[in-house]
Amino acid sequence: MSTVELGTKATLSLITADDLGRDYRDQRCDLVEGKVRLMSPAGFGHGTLAARIATALSYHVESQRLGMIAGAETGFRIGQNPDTVLAPDAAFIRNVRVEEIGVTEAYFPEAPALAVEVTSPSDTAEQVDDKARRWLAAGCEMVWVVYPRGKSVTVYRSLDDVKIVTGDAALDGGDVLPGFSYPLAELFAGLDPK
Repeated sequence: MSTVELGTKATLSLITADDLGRDYRDQRCDLVEGKVRLMSPAGFGHGTLAARIATALSYHVESQRLGMIAGAETGFRIGQNPDTVLAPDAAFIRNVRVEEIGVTEAYFPEAPALAVEVTSPSDTAEQVDDKARRWLAAGCEMVWVVYPRGKSVTVYRSLDDVKIVTGDAALDGGDVLPGFSYPLAELFAGLDPK
């Protein structure tokens, strides 16, 4: 999730989600209130964690016919005028939303029910908090922020309902993903940083 914001105070023009899709198609980035935030490619541990979570979510969601899972790099347009497009490491979209909106080539036009963010070593607490707040404000029912070094996950249900999951505990899907459980010991297995 490490980012670099493009532009200076002297730059007054903001870009739109359409501009982002056209002009930044080959770059990993978010768009926050009309400003592009470039992100470096994910490291191996980061990518492995994101893939493990997306795989576990996909298996559960598909077997229960709950909706769809979007993997890393999928953009969600969560703000307009100025536009904001965020791309979580994994996301869950309920069936009812997929049926109403459809599977589109454009960015999904709203927040998912669940957004998963895996942190990078260079992320600041402020950046992580800002992204979680943006997801919640846009309508996410739950946000998981994964901390590889601390082997923990912070679960946001709202700004007043934040829980840190550590140790022998498991991620629980609650009413967003009924029946989903993923032990942290399994999630972080073999991923001790060197």
